[in-house]
Amino acid sequence: MLKAGIVGLPNVGKSTLFNALSNNHIAEAANYPFCTIEPNSAIVNVPDDRIAILQKFVSTNVLVPAAIEFMDIAGLVKGASKGEGLGNKFLSNIRECDLIVHVVRAFDDDNVIHVEGKVDPINDIDTINTELILSDLEQVANGRKRNEKKARGGDKEAKLIDEVLGKIEPLLEEGKPARLADLTSEEIFAIKSYGLISLKKVIYAANIHEKDMASGTNDYVKKIEAHAQTEAAGVVVISAQAESELTGMSDAEKKEFLEELGVQDTGLKKLIQQAYSLLGLRTYFTAGEKEVRAWTIKVGDKAPRAAGVIHTDFEKGFIKAETIGYNDFVAIGSRPKARELGKARQEGKEYVVQDGDVIEFKFNN
Repeated sequence: MLKAGIVGLPNVGKSTLFNALSNNHIAEAANYPFCTIEPNSAIVNVPDDRIAILQKFVSTNVLVPAAIEFMDIAGLVKGASKGEGLGNKFLSNIRECDLIVHVVRAFDDDNVIHVEGKVDPINDIDTINTELILSDLEQVANGRKRNEKKARGGDKEAKLIDEVLGKIEPLLEEGKPARLADLTSEEIFAIKSYGLISLKKVIYAANIHEKDMASGTNDYVKKIEAHAQTEAAGVVVISAQAESELTGMSDAEKKEFLEELGVQDTGLKKLIQQAYSLLGLRTYFTAGEKEVRAWTIKVGDKAPRAAGVIHTDFEKGFIKAETIGYNDFVAIGSRPKARELGKARQEGKEYVVQDGDVIEFKFNN
């Protein structure tokens, strides 16, 4: 399961956002630094209307959507890379994540303390990014030192690692994240054990005041969006407080509340969907009497790999994948009818599974 870590300076709205994501006030939200010490975790469904539509065509009430695990990680301050504040704990927790959701304060409020004494989103971003980059730079320097002798001796693995770290090191020295390095999937895999934090994908969650929700932007947001473009990061505009207030409301109450704020949907839905998409993830479905379930795969995964997501035995004994495109399945209404009409394709080991495919796997036990 994809794991996303919610990070940011103290008091920027991390725990409030987490509470809204989990739809449960699990994390204590308080107006002082280091309120969160141990990371809270919540499993959050990926919004996808297709799963409920598929249910209409099969005899089951069991729906299992794709999901993301979100972790609310302690606030970080200057010097974290050297252990200041809760730096060591922060860095350790975030290394476990696949994706970083970096909450940035984009609103003025004299009643909410800012750890730096003023609201400056770019400075806030730089504070955290600098600590992540300094931590990575130490990892890279130590790694190159360890591999230097083996690489000179002709060890292929050590040489590859040294070459990859050699591409990343200059970027880090310039204060740029490792994800800006032009690396192949093989190169990324070679240095996976180094746990470079700035190599991870990032979404900046620009946390705005409720009054700005109708426009969806302000001067702070514009600065965050411009900065994100320079470092291959995504941006989602949210109002953590407004999202948290939606917790526990009925659908009718939520609709009325959002209409009063001048918006049709929540920023959380966009955040979850972008987190899913940014990592190059896709969904295929299985649909039958037992359940309708969404399964998560990576873009480019072939049928055997997709089958292995269900169970490793499916991948090992893969024979074929009877595949119906989502639109065809909905238009036709059943797998037997799709077979009659020639819309149920028998795909082999080289088939690249497409987003929305409805699949039934055949395999040897």
